[in-house]
Amino acid sequence: MIRLGYPCENLTLGASTNHTLRLASLDEEKVRARVAENLRDLERILRWNAQEGFRLFRIGQHLIPFASHPRFPYDWARAHGEELGRLGALAKALGQRLSLHPGQYVNPGSPSPKVVERSLAELRYSARVLSLLGAEDGVLVLHLGGVYGDREGTLRRFVENLRDEGEVLRYLALENDERLWPVEDVLRAAEALGVPVVVDTLHHALNPGRLSLGEALRLVFPTWRGRPKVHLASQDPGKRPGAHALAVAEADWEGLLAALPAPADVMVEAKGKEGGLPRAALGFLHP
Repeated sequence: MIRLGYPCENLTLGASTNHTLRLASLDEEKVRARVAENLRDLERILRWNAQEGFRLFRIGQHLIPFASHPRFPYDWARAHGEELGRLGALAKALGQRLSLHPGQYVNPGSPSPKVVERSLAELRYSARVLSLLGAEDGVLVLHLGGVYGDREGTLRRFVENLRDEGEVLRYLALENDERLWPVEDVLRAAEALGVPVVVDTLHHALNPGRLSLGEALRLVFPTWRGRPKVHLASQDPGKRPGAHALAVAEADWEGLLAALPAPADVMVEAKGKEGGLPRAALGFLHP
């Protein structure tokens, strides 16, 4: 069985969990207003997803805007923990699996101590959100980041800087990228940390290393204690390699189906969000 989801916002509802503000506007009243908007929209999306058959949702990284920044003006976990717990219980009751995916600027393998410090702060914030949601099967997806001219040294730093981050490691899953880190290298870091690997199909097509998609999936699925997660996307033909298309192409969907070694949760990364599924996938929403 395949379960499907999409990231951050619902275009049908006009709802988003990524409402944010500028750092220059970081005062408590404005932040609380954005958080309230994000949490209201999260509830709307969860209820809509359950009706329409979606079982996964990636929460926007700006759910609590700038929560990991030193200038954040209040104790966000204390202020919003009860509401996050309520929404997490709702997600569980509705059969929704939640995740977060910090951006490319989060680089625990960086040689810069300041970058590492900021990266760990963002990862701790993300893991804390999932903990407050009570997301037992939640996933915190992360790329390995740059290579910095020393692949092996970067890999060692990445592992060393995350080794003692217990709450982060509880949810962490590592993802391959389209340029620098193919699945086999990501798997080395994941095995060292005891965390699973997410295979992104578009990234793998652009940066396959030595593995076919089927081989990559067969290698990483055993790293998952629960249901494995996969990212599915198609290339936008008019943009740079790795840019997501409005919708997933039927051929990419069929290619994933043929390669899957077992049931999986599939995050559809398309610009069309909930409308980005290929026609052949719609039957999986209401099996």
